[in-house]
This record gives sequence, C-alpha cells and structure tokens, in this order.
Amino acid sequence: MTRTPPPPYVPGHGLLAGRTAVITAAAGAGIGGATARRFLEEGARVLLSDAHTRRLKETETALAAAFGADSVAAQTCDVTDEAQVQALYDTAVRLHGRLDITVNNAGLGGTADLADMTDEQWNRVLDVTLGGTFRCTRAALRRFRDTGTGGVVVNNASVVGWRAQTGQAHYAAAKAGVMALTRCAAAEAAAYGVRVNAVSPSLAMHPHLAKVTTTELLDELTAREAFGRYAEPWEIANVIVFLAGDYSSYMTGETVSVSSQHA
Repeated sequence: MTRTPPPPYVPGHGLLAGRTAVITAAAGAGIGGATARRFLEEGARVLLSDAHTRRLKETETALAAAFGADSVAAQTCDVTDEAQVQALYDTAVRLHGRLDITVNNAGLGGTADLADMTDEQWNRVLDVTLGGTFRCTRAALRRFRDTGTGGVVVNNASVVGWRAQTGQAHYAAAKAGVMALTRCAAAEAAAYGVRVNAVSPSLAMHPHLAKVTTTELLDELTAREAFGRYAEPWEIANVIVFLAGDYSSYMTGETVSVSSQHA
C-alpha cells in the first residue's frame, strides 16, 4: 500500500479568539496536547489538565514560552475524582471570568479478552473514559447553564465505539457510551444555547500509544487506513477546533469520524 505523507501543518486563523477552554489529558504529544496548541494558535486561552503532574508542567512551560503565560495555565486533575473536576472548572472561571469550551480528551485503554478480563480492568477503563467524560461534561454544563452565555463541549470518542476489535470490549463500551452521552447531553443543553459534539478518531500516533500497543497491532491498524498511514494528532485537533468554533454552529449531538479506514 502506498503511504500518503501528512499534509502541511495548517496555520491559525483566529477562529477561537477571546475564548477560554479547558482541555483534559493535555500533557504530552497526544491529541490533548495537539489540541491545546491548536487552540492557542487560534487565539484561545487554555487551562490544561492531566493526571500526570510532571508532564503537565512541562507542557505548560513549553506552551507558555510559545504563546505567553497569560494564555496558558495548568492544573492537575484526575477525572475520576469529582472534587478535582469541580476545582478544575472553578479555576477556569476564576482565572478568566468565563468558560466557553471544554474538550474531554481523558481516556484509558488496555487489551484483554472479555473471558479473561477482570472487574478491575473493566471498571477502571469505564471510570476514566466514560465516567470522566460524564463528570467533566456535567461540570461544564452547570456553569454554562448558570451563566447563560452558551458554550461548547467536544468529547473524544473512537471508531472502536462503532466497530468490533478483539481485546477492546471495555474500551469499545466506554467509547460507545461517550457517543450516547454526547447525544443526550446535546438534547438537554440546546435549551440554554450549548452545543455538544464528539470526534471519533481511528488511529492517531503518539508516544504513549506506541508504548502500550504492539508493533504488529499498529501495523495491522495502519494497513486499514486508506492513506496508508496513521493520523497526526494535530489532524484530529483540527476537527476539534472546527467543532469548538463558529463554523459548526448548527451541529450538536453529532459524532464526527476522523478516519481514513476502508469501509
């Protein structure tokens, strides 16, 4: 299969100028970190969060050096802890006086056949991936509703939520749940001018994924892609920017597949 190279990096166009965003799992070089950089390039102020304090601080320092300390802040948050989630959103409002966008990127995977999967494995993936998205969406919606200024939620789902993959029952169930949560939250939040959508990537490569996935599986997944390559994290972030901005003003309750997989 011919491998099509990634396209040139797209420059910012001020699509999120003046807006404040919370982005979970934003440390490092994955989709969250790429989204934070893209949001800053588009003029947003960003509050980064992650459960990994050291990596989060490193990301904050690098982005503050590139975009200015006034545009970037960071706060450690374990999305399975309700008190930490509430503190995160309180900080966003305290720092900037408002909240406009939340990107729920935190998730946890793993590989185990269902017959051998433990309750602990199942519950941990569901609690981080689906439960964390629920807690952060709830926290954002309460603030959007109380202020009456509207807002946007973008959740990170996965094509695995639609398609079967061995060893991924817990992750697939969680991501399918994220899609259902997105639809229901959108139906409720429309009454106070809030949009809720999701992206559903197939394969975006980053260092953490390479550490927890075998080379054989990555090769197999890459072979399914029409372009013969995985997505760069910033290619997923571009679609998140679209869903967070005004060009998607009539979209809510949708899950957008960001994939080149063969049908």
